[in-house]
Amino acid sequence: MEQNNAKPPRAPEQDISQQAAVRRQKLADLRAAGQDPYTITSYPQDAFSADLKAEYADLPAEAETGRIVCLAGRMMSKRVMGKASFAHLRDGKGDIQIFARRDVLGDEPYAAFKKLDVGDVIGCRGEVFRTKAGELSVRATEITLLAKSLLPMPEKFHGLTDREARYRQRYLDLIVNPDVKETFVKRSRILQEIRAYLDGKGYLEVDTPILTPFEIGAAARPFITHHNTLDMDMVLRIETELYLKRLVVGGMDRVYEVGRIFRNEGMDPRHNPEFTTVELYQAYTDYHGMMDLVEELYKRLAQNVCGSLVIPYQGQQIDMSHWERLTMAEAVKKYSGVDYHDWASDEDAVACAKQHGVELPEIPTRGSILAAFFDAYVEDKLIQPTFIYDYPVEISPLAKRKADDPAFTERFEYFINCTEFGNAFSELNDPIDQKERFERQVAERKALEPGCKAQVDYDYINALEYGLPPTGGLGFGLDRLVMLLTDSASIRDVLLFPTMKPLD
Repeated sequence: MEQNNAKPPRAPEQDISQQAAVRRQKLADLRAAGQDPYTITSYPQDAFSADLKAEYADLPAEAETGRIVCLAGRMMSKRVMGKASFAHLRDGKGDIQIFARRDVLGDEPYAAFKKLDVGDVIGCRGEVFRTKAGELSVRATEITLLAKSLLPMPEKFHGLTDREARYRQRYLDLIVNPDVKETFVKRSRILQEIRAYLDGKGYLEVDTPILTPFEIGAAARPFITHHNTLDMDMVLRIETELYLKRLVVGGMDRVYEVGRIFRNEGMDPRHNPEFTTVELYQAYTDYHGMMDLVEELYKRLAQNVCGSLVIPYQGQQIDMSHWERLTMAEAVKKYSGVDYHDWASDEDAVACAKQHGVELPEIPTRGSILAAFFDAYVEDKLIQPTFIYDYPVEISPLAKRKADDPAFTERFEYFINCTEFGNAFSELNDPIDQKERFERQVAERKALEPGCKAQVDYDYINALEYGLPPTGGLGFGLDRLVMLLTDSASIRDVLLFPTMKPLD
């Protein structure tokens, strides 16, 4: 019988381990020769790839510029061809080709260049020119190893494609997937545009506490920690609202905060336990003023960041130039045929919900059941930008009641591509009403969760008793907005370091 002497294929982990061992040996050899790259503290970088390509866009093939530059970045490829070699350097603005010749660099520096590995961080000094093939390049006269990459880059043609690995090793994701960096550059630009818009409207950016003394009665679950010096439990904030409105009481008529929020709840493509919100409050306006502000801001963001009022998102064309406005009752009637005003009592609403197969809320009232109908029949129809306003008082503990219909509040949420993007109120400024709602909310929470430590924020009630002017308030998630404007399917795609379960 013929014997098969073929060796079994090596596992990728084995290849990586062997490559890493080779790279470590190269580092040891450099150190033994007194050339430790980690002792270098700076490099005189004076040019960037994208700037050079723009400046010399019209330079013909085989033309020289006489321009000497110092570039620095990561070597992303290397092709050795005897006495001449090519490499690609990636800096903070893009890639550019490096041309290395033995007769220009010298024998020893050229031999040292040939030993460099893809992934090494290098500095390159040389003249800018265009090759015969038409690629703008730098003819190297000096190449300096600035940091040794001890681990190999992902396989050239497939790169780092596993999403879990990309989220866990964002540093590597940014190295090998340049488009990922563009998402976060755009995120920063979006935030700059928001700040510029609000600052231009006379808003003042402020900071409020992240650690708060107790859990408020809201439905969101907080993270709890312990302050050793004070010997007391504290919670990470689930909102910035109550502190910001204290400032409006104090005479800061227009304030906003870009704040990190923490909620100890589920995770999915739209939710991360920590996320960023923008909350703003303006005295002497109401929720209609906030609607106008949202529409104006989102149009500006789409135009300035995306270059158009019509933007693509997950196969849909979202038209930011038109925003529909419907009350919650109107929306439910439009999409389900059910008219809230036909319900004379909570019992009527319960019967209607059962008839239509709508899941009853924990506390089944007319208002809460209307919201359940909205969830069941309306939200997944709201592709284009839509304001849904006039929310039931049962689900709006911080919003002002409508004067002509106290079962509802002056509150809206706005939806794009079947997703809620923000929440706004005419703020409740009646301290007596607010105290009653807070106490009822906390009592309901404790009835459902006997071990719950939620409390009423009586200091906030105290602030209201000094007088909160008529105020419009708005809060929206920055991460979802970035998802929309970068056409990203998951919140993890727009967070540099999303929350992940440890591998072990």
